[in-house]
Amino acid sequence: MSIKRIGLLTSGGDAPGMNAAIRAITLKCINAGWDVIGIEAGYNGLFSLSSRPLTHQDVDNIIQRGGTILKTARCQTLKEDNGSELAAQQLDKLAIDALIVIGGDGSFRGATQINKFWPKPIIGIPGTIDNDINGTDQTIGFWTAIETALSCIDKIRDTADAFERIFVVEVMGRDCGFIAMESGIACAAEQIICKEIIENESDFLSKLYSSIQHAVTWQQTQSYVIVVAENALSISAQTLAQNIQSNTGVDTKSAILGYVQRGGAPVAMDRVLATQLGIAAVDALVQGKSGVMIGTLNNTLVEIPLADTGLKNTANQALIKRLKQFNFDLTD
Repeated sequence: MSIKRIGLLTSGGDAPGMNAAIRAITLKCINAGWDVIGIEAGYNGLFSLSSRPLTHQDVDNIIQRGGTILKTARCQTLKEDNGSELAAQQLDKLAIDALIVIGGDGSFRGATQINKFWPKPIIGIPGTIDNDINGTDQTIGFWTAIETALSCIDKIRDTADAFERIFVVEVMGRDCGFIAMESGIACAAEQIICKEIIENESDFLSKLYSSIQHAVTWQQTQSYVIVVAENALSISAQTLAQNIQSNTGVDTKSAILGYVQRGGAPVAMDRVLATQLGIAAVDALVQGKSGVMIGTLNNTLVEIPLADTGLKNTANQALIKRLKQFNFDLTD
């Protein structure tokens, strides 16, 4: 099949570096003589036929910008009984010859379903700060989210030191502990809490309280920072802070970093990764590939079937090993 018009959309949660991928894809396609049609607001733009051609001018000076110039959204229509079939019809109305989707596991599930009714090439690029996509070591936005979290936690450490307080800092990650692990190690957090290392929550918390009590009583620790991944515990960060204060007698505060981790200019690693994945996605189309996600394993570009790109196993062994080495007093 001859490819002339490429559809491009960003879907799900935004991630710093998406614009870098859009830029790389657009320029690569233009150089190949293909038109690039940007579909706006994710799959929602497909159903509303909201699209526009992307040119050199559109992608000039966007590599350093957070968010996505195409906007993004989570689409409920695609989940309806005839959603995938309708999406396929809309792609034909736009005269799209191939589709590139930048997003996470939900975006790829949608693409896989559409492909059942639309037998043209679809390529996925992993874009999520959570780094929770199976089949790739890194996702676009992950490293920027870590740097953002690190900057915030460093500031929290300053006030924790000034007041000799304990701080519980919640970071994003959905059900995956990679952001908590990397930012926690980088900021020298006293403890990192991820669901991957918790076998029994009650026992874990009991050890945590004892460890904190020992640190502030015998080691005379001036401040104590705990980085906790969202959804790691059955209780909130605020409740955990209250429980720590009740069990240790030490003034304890909580801070939820939240959506600040999804914004901001992408760091160099995310810009480079997004550029590499964008170029590789177009190359895959040139080679006649379809139904795959472009990722990286051991610093090598790989192609993974979209159907196999669900969430990473929560019992990720490498993550567990690293966290247990760091939290030796709680998890061995």
